[in-house]
Amino acid sequence: MTQVGIDAVEFWSGNLKLDLPGTFAPAQGDDPEKYTKGLGMHDSSLPDVYEDIVTMAANASKRLMDRKGLTPDDIGRIDVATESSFDRSKPVSTYVAGCLEDVYDGDFHHADKGERKFACIAGTQSLNDAYNWIKAGRNRGRGALVIATDTALYERDDPGESTQGAGAIAMYITEDPSMIAFEPEQGFGSADETDFLKPNQQFPSVEGKRSVYVYLDRMREALEDYESWVGDTHPDDFARIPFHTPFPGMVRKAAGLGYRHMIRDTEIEEELADEIGRQPRIEAFDEREEYEDALSEYMDKLTATERYQEWYDEVIDPTIAISAEVGNWYTGSVHLARISSLKEALENGEDLTGERFLVGSYGSGAQAEIHVEEVQDGWQEEIEALNVDEQLEARYDLTFEEYEEIHKAHNHDVETDFEERTAPQGEFVHDGWGRMGERTYRYVE
Repeated sequence: MTQVGIDAVEFWSGNLKLDLPGTFAPAQGDDPEKYTKGLGMHDSSLPDVYEDIVTMAANASKRLMDRKGLTPDDIGRIDVATESSFDRSKPVSTYVAGCLEDVYDGDFHHADKGERKFACIAGTQSLNDAYNWIKAGRNRGRGALVIATDTALYERDDPGESTQGAGAIAMYITEDPSMIAFEPEQGFGSADETDFLKPNQQFPSVEGKRSVYVYLDRMREALEDYESWVGDTHPDDFARIPFHTPFPGMVRKAAGLGYRHMIRDTEIEEELADEIGRQPRIEAFDEREEYEDALSEYMDKLTATERYQEWYDEVIDPTIAISAEVGNWYTGSVHLARISSLKEALENGEDLTGERFLVGSYGSGAQAEIHVEEVQDGWQEEIEALNVDEQLEARYDLTFEEYEEIHKAHNHDVETDFEERTAPQGEFVHDGWGRMGERTYRYVE
């Protein structure tokens, strides 16, 4: 059976950085550990005044195409996943294609283009669309360019402000991929929720605590649905488990609950029973509240065990390293977690070829999806080609006053003359407005 998956990936971060413990926390009167230990965050990537979702998407795509020697003729569809779109009709993919056509011979006139929206899960849904398109034999030998691009900004003093981020992930989906192959089975957890939404407004409305519970509930449902197809999962089945990462602290919660679910009625639960007891079973309690209290106590004991900590350090912790330095990239966050997993392995000399990842995607509103991927034997070359560290080190470090100004510059309702803090070079920039109010772009050598 022909495998389909990610042949190559590229990364583009916003060119500005906000130091959360060093700059943001003192200005807000907060303990820096609220961010570093509570949220698991250190820095946020933010866009300079000439950057937006189109420039970041086009820049990531150009890096990918240049590195892989691709031309427009090699790409049969361009799908952009974003929840930061600025047009209700014209998709972001057309803007991205227009940018790329300015720097390559040929065009994308015969490529299918679209835009996906379902909060943060849209990037994974776009991968599913590309997978199905290729599996159906409709690609005519061409690959799909799937891009997740977002600017995650919140209103000033909103609780979500410290999780902000901006960047893009470009992925080339093909048959016989070099990097990641998708297994066909999926599990879903979906419900009509209002934990996070943007009804005709720039900044989101978020019910923070409830959103955490909705995320965890949908992830549980998706894992149960996946297991109903393939059978029970086990912690030893997966080398890494990348989750959607709005902030690393959320992943800590999801990881503990997922581990408890996977060890239930296994030898691991039995081996830990002498130390922490067996998991509470709801049928043993007369009241739901009593069961939940017992479960919470068990979770505290479980996540404190040496066995769990070793599993977490190996399987989960490598997935959140980049997110801690860039913040929430919405549709790109789970795909950052995949890159982070592979990057850490490469740096540590760990060969993940043939290993399996259990991937947990999520989008508010709300839906989670679980699927499994197999790492292919060309992954080292693909990850080695990324310049993640160089991009992050090159970001301009904002003062708090500059942060306040750049936040205004990206607020559609505020007029500002804040000037760029970085000099664009070898990248696309937003440079003005066209006759119908559309955004215009150019490439800066």
